[in-house]
Amino acid sequence: MAHLRSRRGRIIALPAGLALTASLGFLPTGANAAPVNDAPAAVASYDGPKLSYVVNIEGGRHTGAAVKRAIAAAGGTVVISYDQIGVIVVHSQNPEFAKTIRTVRGVVSAGATRTAPLSVQTDTSVDEGGQSLSAAEAQAAAAQATDGQDPLEPLQWDLPAIKADKAHEKTLGSSKVTVGVIDTGVDDTHPDLAPNFDVAASANCVTGKPDTTPGSWRPMAGESDHGTHVAGTIAAAKNGVGVTGVAPGVKVSGIKVSTTDGFFYTEAVVCGFVWAAEHGVDITNNSYYTDPWLFACKNDADQGALIEAVTRATRYAERKGTVNVAAAGNSKMDLAADEITDVTSPNDTTPVTRVINPRECFDYPTMLPGVVTVSATGAKGLKSSYSNYGKGVIDIAAPGGDRTEYQTPDAPAVNGRILSTTVNGGYNYKAGTSMASPHAAGVLALIKSRHLDATPAELKWMLYSQADNHACTNPYDIEGDGTVDAVCEGGTGRNGFYGEGVVDALDAVRK
Repeated sequence: MAHLRSRRGRIIALPAGLALTASLGFLPTGANAAPVNDAPAAVASYDGPKLSYVVNIEGGRHTGAAVKRAIAAAGGTVVISYDQIGVIVVHSQNPEFAKTIRTVRGVVSAGATRTAPLSVQTDTSVDEGGQSLSAAEAQAAAAQATDGQDPLEPLQWDLPAIKADKAHEKTLGSSKVTVGVIDTGVDDTHPDLAPNFDVAASANCVTGKPDTTPGSWRPMAGESDHGTHVAGTIAAAKNGVGVTGVAPGVKVSGIKVSTTDGFFYTEAVVCGFVWAAEHGVDITNNSYYTDPWLFACKNDADQGALIEAVTRATRYAERKGTVNVAAAGNSKMDLAADEITDVTSPNDTTPVTRVINPRECFDYPTMLPGVVTVSATGAKGLKSSYSNYGKGVIDIAAPGGDRTEYQTPDAPAVNGRILSTTVNGGYNYKAGTSMASPHAAGVLALIKSRHLDATPAELKWMLYSQADNHACTNPYDIEGDGTVDAVCEGGTGRNGFYGEGVVDALDAVRK
């Protein structure tokens, strides 16, 4: 996950090897006050900055109807109501909207999803820092490709690192399985993605309300190619063109949740998970953190409501049969530490320095209950220099790449980053836990392909049990300058760097 202005909260891909993500938790119950009058409420008018809110409610349909009348009375306009999880997305120019609506009977929590006002989107480019694939590298790789390999596969050191090349000799995965890429959008016109793209499971969720206009799930000109890169790692077709995905026989869908300038706001993320849950998506990949808070704190009324809304959405998706996978983040942080200093939040206005407790303040969705949290490894199998870590937080590890000078791949590969698809039919290199997460999602897709009736709990158990144990790397001096860069805690079977181990695609298809 990498971003313009260090927006680790959007995508988790690194240029030369740095980025961010990770968190988990629950939240406080909101105050209940007087019942709402059943009569239609007059819509109040306000002239403050227009913000987006989530309102989390409990109770049945009558409660929801009463809360919606209260929303109108408080100057709010309902964008969409996700009645299946009790989350209402609202726009309002009333500066006191959240405070007012929290006093309404049936409202559990409510909060603004951003600190900057809503604005018309522009074509501002988000620089993801990808490194180009040179023509010479492509020609050399094609000359070395063996029978059965796609022409750029010799440059994909990450596939043999998890035995995906051997797994492909047994199966490429099933077209009955769909992995949803909740991200910046997917360019489904790419020749390596078009054969496997699931249009019916794709949508644009940026406003919080799904838009299924054809092509709405694609990144627009100037927008990030991050989601397209992620999609290729998961399911680029084995078709004699370009690269090969971890599960090149499964379907992939695009669920676009980031604004043009690269922000992933709560209402869009909620929409993404609910959409996936209701459109046959078996696995979601989430290589981002939810803006504007790198860590949202449950004891803050606004931030707590955001965690609650996304928690409800991820749990709903899992109840409907979806496994949610997320990148651990690229800020080199120990997510199991007693305290962490966050200097980047809120990232849509003016950041402040906060010392937070990661048991109370979460990087979400990656640290939410039930979500598979993935750390990154490099070409030498070590924790990537930028990857977050933490005993009890990291569930599993997968290739995310690193600076080539830190972890140099064996020939014929030449770059320590991950090669995958980009927009306009191209290919480039990126590094980040954003690149690790789709490797884990791809292995899960292979497992699901062999066990179509398996529940999310069973799929996660198989993913962890088939991982290759990886002992702690101590001392960890990835820069080779004599300074310890991180400390790994735990045993060979589970530790803070690698969780249950490194994903194993071959075991995924033969057990």
